Amino acid sequence: MDLIVLAGGRARRLDGAVKPAVEVAGRTLLSRVLDARSLARHVVVVGPEEARAAVPAGHRAESTWTLEDPPFGGPVAGIVAGLAALERVRVSASDAPAGWVLVLACDLPWAADAARLLVPAATDPALPASVDGLHLIDTGGRAQWLAGIYRQAPLGAAARRLGADAHGASMRALLAPLELRGVTDEGGTGADVDTWQDVERSSALLTSTPPRSISPRSDTE
Repeated sequence: MDLIVLAGGRARRLDGAVKPAVEVAGRTLLSRVLDARSLARHVVVVGPEEARAAVPAGHRAESTWTLEDPPFGGPVAGIVAGLAALERVRVSASDAPAGWVLVLACDLPWAADAARLLVPAATDPALPASVDGLHLIDTGGRAQWLAGIYRQAPLGAAARRLGADAHGASMRALLAPLELRGVTDEGGTGADVDTWQDVERSSALLTSTPPRSISPRSDTE
């Protein structure tokens, strides 16, 4: 499988900070998400140049970087750019197409744990071939599409269907043609970081001894 990390966005609720470079418990958000790279063949990070510094120097060569054009096109435009970059890498490496692609947002401090939930579910021999993708669902029933794993062929077809309308499109619009299955996220590994309060809470959880359970972020905060 391949991995797309979405590392763009304006981070308005973080006062315009470069979100991938925001530190949670002493590590940047992007470096934490890239802990999932061991599960993937090729890794593409979709984000601006200034986000590169959020990756430890020794690991920068392990990922391909790209950016949607024009930038700030939202997650769907980022996925489209990521899929195009993966195709270029695949052709250059003379690799066969990947069956699955992990899609992870850069604001998920526990993204690697989320991936370890998703990958076994996707590779379960009992999974029907008709299922095009799986994504986390928190205990409140909220779907987390940016902590998901999708069959690359139908995801690519959905992206091509949107065409130029991908810029600013919703994830719901992209995924509408796909048959999806939710994976219950009992541990809250899909909890994201949108505010400085989220940063403080996530840092406290990650540095507690023993580690405390993860509480999903409230949309009202």
